[in-house]
Amino acid sequence: MGSGHHHSHVQAVCPENGDERYQIAKRVTLVGSVIDFVLGVAKIVVGYLANSQALIADGIHSFSDLLTDAMVLIAAKHGSRDADENHPYGHGRIETLTTVILGVALIAVALGIAWDAVDRLFNPTELLQPGFWALGVALASVLSKEWIYHYTMKVARQLRSKMLEANAWHSRSDAISSVVVFIGVCGTMLGLDYLDAIAAVVVALMVAKIGWDLSWQSIRELADAALESERIDEVNAAIMDIDGVREVHMLRSRRMGQDALIDVHILVRSWLSVSEGHMIAVEVEQRLKSRFDEITDVTVHVDPENDESAPPCEGLPLRNKAMAMLDEAWADIDCLKEQKRLLLHYLAGHIHVQLFFPMDCYRGEEQAGAMRNRLQSAIEPLPEFGRVEVYYG
Repeated sequence: MGSGHHHSHVQAVCPENGDERYQIAKRVTLVGSVIDFVLGVAKIVVGYLANSQALIADGIHSFSDLLTDAMVLIAAKHGSRDADENHPYGHGRIETLTTVILGVALIAVALGIAWDAVDRLFNPTELLQPGFWALGVALASVLSKEWIYHYTMKVARQLRSKMLEANAWHSRSDAISSVVVFIGVCGTMLGLDYLDAIAAVVVALMVAKIGWDLSWQSIRELADAALESERIDEVNAAIMDIDGVREVHMLRSRRMGQDALIDVHILVRSWLSVSEGHMIAVEVEQRLKSRFDEITDVTVHVDPENDESAPPCEGLPLRNKAMAMLDEAWADIDCLKEQKRLLLHYLAGHIHVQLFFPMDCYRGEEQAGAMRNRLQSAIEPLPEFGRVEVYYG
């Protein structure tokens, strides 16, 4: 059997596909946006009244979260669109690109927190001198932003969305900067003026690491990095478990947003029919999609031999030309008119031929052997051809 392709772009049956996925992402992001807006206004007003520079800066941070919320909404809308002619694999990479931007924004926030803290250390007059109002707003900010973080993270895991995960951490970075303000206020009231600056630097390092991890993962995805090696081993084992698959090679993978794409070559027995090879390929595709949530696209290439190690068959003539060559080589062999079927097997750099005759052509083992030898020697001068086999029945 010649090697064949089975290719499919059917999306996995997932409860959050396309529009429904976007609606869920939109809901969680809008809830966060409303809280960001209310907190931003409250922090700036109270910061101004309570003479707290840190609280005003924290309020501006809350408003910056509104920008990232808007980015997430736009990316979720476009990223959830189905595949089209220009984007046959879907639009998942829009979310990936947004995740990189959000990761970079988190690193920028971390640098801002650290810069502000170090600046206050070197300018003791700028250390916090706020009152209890500032303490109350900072505490409210910590609790509400931490709640948004958990709510967004829960949805991010449900949708397997790195972008929502990045936005969840963006909310938590706001909660963390409010913790810094809270510690600073308490420290000032206790006479420990430097406490908040030290806390801020520690927190900034944590936020920067999260931003780096998210960005790096998404940059790797944009560069078509493979799935994790443990996951590849699981995929390999799942394919090898399928009846008819003898070997797996050239297994390639990449991510597209929350989805994973797989290309794989499977080795089957060379004498299988095309339809049986195709059926095994369909089973590989369905098994991977049902067993691994993230796998939505599988391309299976069916091989009758390991094309990484076997001599190549490129350049060998296809059936019409091969038949013309055989007809010429076997022109003086009369009984060929009786044949029912002729199979060509392209293996190890040669075309091997199987001939099938009706049973009434059989004249005993000796004559059958002589017939096969005659056919074989007639094609000896043709380097494209290998062995000839003759069957009766």
